[in-house]
Formats: sequence, C-alpha cells, structure tokens
Amino acid sequence: MYLLWLRVAVVLYAGASFAAFPAVLNGRERWRSTCVHLGGLAVLFHGVSVVEMLALAHRWVPVGEREAESIVGLVVASLFFLMWWLYGAISLGIFALPVTFFIVFVPSLGTEKYVFPSAGVKNSWVAAHVVALMMAYVGLGFNIVASALYLVQERRIKAKPMPGGDSWWAPFEWLPPLDTLERIAHATLLFGFPCMTVGLVIGSVLGQSTPLGAAYFRDPKVIASFVMWAFYVLLLFVRSTTGLRGRKAAYLSGAVFLVMLAVWAANSFSSVHRFGAP
Repeated sequence: MYLLWLRVAVVLYAGASFAAFPAVLNGRERWRSTCVHLGGLAVLFHGVSVVEMLALAHRWVPVGEREAESIVGLVVASLFFLMWWLYGAISLGIFALPVTFFIVFVPSLGTEKYVFPSAGVKNSWVAAHVVALMMAYVGLGFNIVASALYLVQERRIKAKPMPGGDSWWAPFEWLPPLDTLERIAHATLLFGFPCMTVGLVIGSVLGQSTPLGAAYFRDPKVIASFVMWAFYVLLLFVRSTTGLRGRKAAYLSGAVFLVMLAVWAANSFSSVHRFGAP
C-alpha cells in the first residue's frame, strides 16, 4: 500500500508545484492557499508511505536508492513547510516543491524499473520527450533573440539617430519598440518553462526503463538538463520578484542560454544519452 500513498503524494506535489508559480510570481492569494493545502496533504501521504515502507521492511534505515530518494524528498518538503510556518516563506515553494516532485516521482514508479507495455508506447514517450524539450529550447532561443534585439534597440535609441539619416543605426530602424521586445522575451520564457518541465518528467520515466535504472540520472547530460531547469526557475523568479526588466533581464537570459549550450555540449561526454545513439 505504501506505493499507493506515495503515488497520491506525487500527484499532490505536482498540483502544489503548479500552484506555487502563480502564488509566488503573481502574488495570487487563492493559488497560495491551494499550494499550501495540496502540499500539506502531499507531505501527510508521503509520511504515511515512508513509515509503512520501513515498517514492512522491519527496519528504520533506508537501504535501496529508491527508499533513500523517498526519504530525502520527504525531508525537503518538510523543511519547506517548516520555513513557511515559521517565516511565511512561500517563495521557497517554487524550488522546494518541484524538486521534491522530481525526487519522489522515480520511486513512485515502483520498486523495479518501469517497463513499457510495448515498443510503440515507448517510442511515443520518446517522441513526446524530444518534442517537449525541443519546444523548450525554441522558446528559450526566441527569448535570447528578443533580449539581444532589446539591447540593440536600446543602444540605437540612446544614440538618437535622425529618421532616414545616414548612420550606423539605419539598418535597425525596423526593430519593434522596447516594450514589445520585452513582452516577447517574457512570453517566450513562460512558454518554454512548462515544456521543459514536461520533457524532464517524461525523461525520468524513460530513464527508469533502461538497464541503468537510477544510475541513468548520474549521466552528465541528464545532470546538465536539470541544472538548466533550475536556472530557468531562477530566471522566472528573479524577473517576477525583483521586477527585473530591460538590459539586466537580457543579460540574465544570456546566462541561461550559456547553460543551454552547456547541455548540448554535455552530449559529447554522455555515454547513455547521446543524439543518434541506439
């Protein structure tokens, strides 16, 4: 039964993680309440699962990787709610709750590696994984282009070129207003984030279906992908909570773009997650 409680907790963690973003980034009280209630129920079911799991094993110390992952996830979620109860730090939820979800999601699949019912089903999951991540990369790519054009347009405006005049900035007269470029950069950032999250969740399922199991997640490209996701969350958080806009936001987007390039570069060192690999 402990797997049932753990799976219920995973679903609740997913809902709490979803609610945490509008609660923190937009300051919506209804979403804040939803996040806290769903997360609290998740911790309750998670705790029941851990106690039952260890009781059935007749020990109080985790042995396997999945047992350890489940307990680590419970500790992370519990610490978050302790900080929320003591200091009202709901903003930590956009980091703690998704991280807990990712940690606990793999153990919730079962004690053994996940097996797809057929090759066709597995290929569908692989296609969804690739499409979701490609959409995330496209969204971030458009964000970088819009941010770069923002910097160019800002420099052009400060140079105060004469309309129709012969200057170095004349070829850039077609650029949209700064506000338009800013909105495009922000919209594409919001588009790419859920795509990346879905891609990583599907990738977690695919990873568990390989002979490597949990060792799959120690691969450099997989690690780099999760690091990129963390930078993505940080970028959204900083832009929303500090009101970061304009040049500084463009520079921060550039930093995330460098992490994206690092993810692609890590493919050269990956032994199990290589483009074109069987």
